[in-house]
Amino acid sequence: MDKDFAVRRRRDLIIAAALAAIAALTPLFVKDVVVQNILILTLMYAGLSQSWNILSGYCGQISLGHALYFGLGAYTTELLFTKFGVLPWFGMLAGGVVSALIAMGLGYPFFRLRGHYFVIATIVIAEIGLLLFHNWEWAGAAMGITIPIRGDSWLKFQFLRTKLPYFYFALALCCLAWFVTWWLENSKWGFWWRAVKDNPEAAESLGVDVFNSKMGAAAVSAFLVAVGGSFYAQFVSYIDPESVMGFQFSLLMALPAVLGGIGTLWGPVLGAAILIPLTELTRFKFGGSGRGVDLIVYGTLIVLISLALPRGLLSLFSRPKKTGAAR
Repeated sequence: MDKDFAVRRRRDLIIAAALAAIAALTPLFVKDVVVQNILILTLMYAGLSQSWNILSGYCGQISLGHALYFGLGAYTTELLFTKFGVLPWFGMLAGGVVSALIAMGLGYPFFRLRGHYFVIATIVIAEIGLLLFHNWEWAGAAMGITIPIRGDSWLKFQFLRTKLPYFYFALALCCLAWFVTWWLENSKWGFWWRAVKDNPEAAESLGVDVFNSKMGAAAVSAFLVAVGGSFYAQFVSYIDPESVMGFQFSLLMALPAVLGGIGTLWGPVLGAAILIPLTELTRFKFGGSGRGVDLIVYGTLIVLISLALPRGLLSLFSRPKKTGAAR
């Protein structure tokens, strides 16, 4: 392993541990419920965007249909809980496994598509899933599912008097997604994904199993996103198709990574730390009278960043390349 690369990986791990420790102490000083809610959503979307980044950033398979896996995680957990009494913790694992299997099942036809055809296919399949749940009576159809409240409990993962447990779970999800990405980045799969992203034909000629590497990236990405969906369902205590499978969820997973730096370790975290508080504060400030203002704000921000910094905000911290070096 290159010495500089090894040093960078150790440095990233130390920085991540320090940031996680600081974040864990934040609730001791932040008592405002609105701010706590924004922090929870920021951590959740940082984890979701990091998970999306595994498939779309590292492997180069741009997906705008990850809301499907988010919704599957939410529905699997809550259907098991409300219909059969299965604890949400087991529902999260079940939702992750179901989503990973469906992602691999969809991968067989979809990974034969290239470029914008693949992107369109992911949007279409997510919309199909949305329509199916809209009309699935057993799952509540358009009325959705109201999660029965049975008192504060870690066992049932329900809390009415405080948001702190949700904050720490969102922090754990964010750290898990980051650590999985950090670990995979230097694994065989990580090198394969970057090769597939840069040039699939050249990668295949060098012995990379292109198809299976895409399938692996899809499974890991879908599993983590589904866990995020399960968490969100417990957090809001009510789900319907639009509230967990709407297209906006796919966008809000992709945009932080695009803003911060797609295909990078810290890009999704940086992007979420800027984008989510900005949109939530805008929505809170304008309320019903400013419906859609948050979309205008982060849409404008993304356009400006795309024009000024195509590689994302993280490129501001990159070391300048030495002139004259052969590339």
